[in-house]
Amino acid sequence: MTPGALGPGCGSSGAPYGVRRPPRQRLRLTVVPPTPADPPAVTARLLERAVAGLAPVLPLLQEVGALFAAAGHELALVGGPVRDAFLGRPAVDLDLTTDAEPDRVLELTRRWADAHWDVGRAFGTIGLRKGHDHLEITTYRTDEYDRTSRKPQVRFGTSLEEDLVRRDFTVNAMALRLPQLEFVDLHGGLEDLAGRVLRTPATATESFADDPLRMMRAARFAAQLGLRVGTEVRAAMTERAPTITMVSAERVRDELSKLLLTAQPREGLRLLVDTGLAAHVLPELPALQLEVDEHHRHKDVYEHSLTVLDQAIALEGPRRVVGVEAPLEVRGPDLVLRLAALLHDIGKPATRRFEDGGGVSFHHHELVGAKLSAKRLTALRYDKETVKAVSRLVELHLRFHGYGGGEWTDSAVRRYVTDAGPLLAHLHLLTRSDSTTRNARKAARLARTYDDLEARIERLQAQEELAAVRPELDGHEISRVLGIPPGREVGEAYRFLLALRLDEGVLGEDVARERLLAWWAARSG
Repeated sequence: MTPGALGPGCGSSGAPYGVRRPPRQRLRLTVVPPTPADPPAVTARLLERAVAGLAPVLPLLQEVGALFAAAGHELALVGGPVRDAFLGRPAVDLDLTTDAEPDRVLELTRRWADAHWDVGRAFGTIGLRKGHDHLEITTYRTDEYDRTSRKPQVRFGTSLEEDLVRRDFTVNAMALRLPQLEFVDLHGGLEDLAGRVLRTPATATESFADDPLRMMRAARFAAQLGLRVGTEVRAAMTERAPTITMVSAERVRDELSKLLLTAQPREGLRLLVDTGLAAHVLPELPALQLEVDEHHRHKDVYEHSLTVLDQAIALEGPRRVVGVEAPLEVRGPDLVLRLAALLHDIGKPATRRFEDGGGVSFHHHELVGAKLSAKRLTALRYDKETVKAVSRLVELHLRFHGYGGGEWTDSAVRRYVTDAGPLLAHLHLLTRSDSTTRNARKAARLARTYDDLEARIERLQAQEELAAVRPELDGHEISRVLGIPPGREVGEAYRFLLALRLDEGVLGEDVARERLLAWWAARSG
């Protein structure tokens, strides 16, 4: 394939078959530096895929590119949108870079764009909206880093080449010059993408010294894009792992969340553990690598937790349960479910006990784990609702094992539902995911038993509206019946009626009133 050719699968107009192009527009990419005369077939396919992926937004990109060119400025699509085009992933936001400084960008686009925002102006970024498309245009950068922190001293650059070499990974250091559609790949990003490897434009040690958060991004991209981390990158991550503590908890949290929300986060999490990064950002995870004794008296808790996470992800979305009419669903990707799956057993290292006779116990590890989860997620600056939800799921994840063969009374089922509250669907998935036994018969039996519990919950909910369970009398009615003012005693009476409701189901107002008066008389006597 000669430089600029699009490879097989293209019509005479240069556009791939099946892609509609505006009339008389011919789409050609000029490749810089030129590709070999006969590039590997996978590279040719990537180029073809990029053309197809960018086709819907190319008229817009060429239009704004022509606007800048007419004013004597450069403009290029860069980073994630270019990488994703080669991977066949849709472009969401369009990141561009230019030699024009922010004020000039605003001047050039003020009448062209439908809206502007300049919250990133200090870092050289101007945001635009044109129709339904969002663009961010950033002035070329040649930042200088104070390596005692990760805050760069922002310096504007003068060339695309300077801008690309400062980027985190070669697969994110590819650009498309506009409006001429010149594909620029100075650091072998396309070759790395074809080879499924993650490398840095500069040396990895230098790159991570400039910005330690890039080590977290390496784990995310390894999971998200299915890339193998290069030897130099892995070594630099291991060497510089302690420097991640220079990064704010909020930034670490955001990268961890993005990793967990990928389709297959396991390999990214492994990379964090294997390089030592997890010891500084999520130390409870490597702590799960308990020494497995020679008699294998307990399973590998670390591997078990990763498997539970995999299984929880597989259960996200609509599903059917025997005996339950309506489909149950936790829409994915769900951060609360995934955090709970990963952390559900973090109380085990602190509670492990070797029992007489060769057994191993982890008594109350769910309670310890709930406290540890809340502490770690708070330290990572997760919001209060997420912290509360994850720690509650960790606390409840063993509750089902008291169900046995279905011996729970309706009262126990009501309490299970009430304790889970709005997290019931999440608890269903977490509990099912926690079965990692290789014994097929045991796994099938556990699944059938949980099917039975879910069916019982469904029947009780239909009969009693368990999702909104409350006593038949509210606080005002309790005050009136007992002739007492609002206060602590009304709260005690309410909790009595709630326990009665959970134990015995729907009683009706008359019976509830009689039982309340009897309780009050016995209490007062």
